[in-house]
Amino acid sequence: MNHDTTPTTSTTDVVSTDSVFGAPCWVSLTSRDLETTEKFYAAVLGWEWRTAKLGDRFRIALADGAPVAGIAAVATMWQMAVAWTPYFAVRSADEAVARVRERGGTSAVGPISLPPGRAALLADRDGATFGIWEGKLFTDWETWRRAAPAFIRLHTRDAFDSAIFYGEVLEWASDRVGCCEVHYEGGEVVLRSRGDVVARIVSGALESAPDPTIRPHWQVHFAVADVTACARAAERHGGSVLRRSTDEVVLRDPDGAQFTVTPRRAR
Repeated sequence: MNHDTTPTTSTTDVVSTDSVFGAPCWVSLTSRDLETTEKFYAAVLGWEWRTAKLGDRFRIALADGAPVAGIAAVATMWQMAVAWTPYFAVRSADEAVARVRERGGTSAVGPISLPPGRAALLADRDGATFGIWEGKLFTDWETWRRAAPAFIRLHTRDAFDSAIFYGEVLEWASDRVGCCEVHYEGGEVVLRSRGDVVARIVSGALESAPDPTIRPHWQVHFAVADVTACARAAERHGGSVLRRSTDEVVLRDPDGAQFTVTPRRAR
């Protein structure tokens, strides 16, 4: 668990997870080499850095001065996978974890207290890792959305089964005021919060059998001004290009963590 890469308060006005429950509210990365990771993401995404409270292995990434992500160089020390992990806002961490377990998911860490809130690291019943956060957000959610990921996408074996799992755990499409809306659009399950597309779930063609070859995982998509420039910077700084399409490029950082860059206008 990246203890100090979860949301923290700032001197700006903050809101609680009650106001954006069910939506992604943070992303964190586990890495092996902090210096290499810092240089890579500074070159590719233009991030700056500040020291986090837990010590020299932890950093908070800043975009235009706003906190956007957490980095923890603990993959080797804690025997954790190198990967990006999204965190979802919840009203109650205890209740969300209980719902995960009831529906066949697992709890790796937590809930644990990280003032001004509580966090847990979980996996859905197909093994895709995600986190939850209850409490105050580090800044206004709209500010984070403008500076941080365009959206996140779950690659899984059965999109509809996964949508039911996350919908029940995170209270999507519930009768609660302000909940996230879920629709089927363009071959994907699409999640919207306050009108923005914040997450997508994809598995294959409608009514097709679940694909056993897919390793379920959440992919973080970062909105950038120039996708091609990001891809070139990634290759110059020890990363690689995994896939290209007309509107996005999938990259791998020097440690092996995958993420996607997409044009800012695509938001």
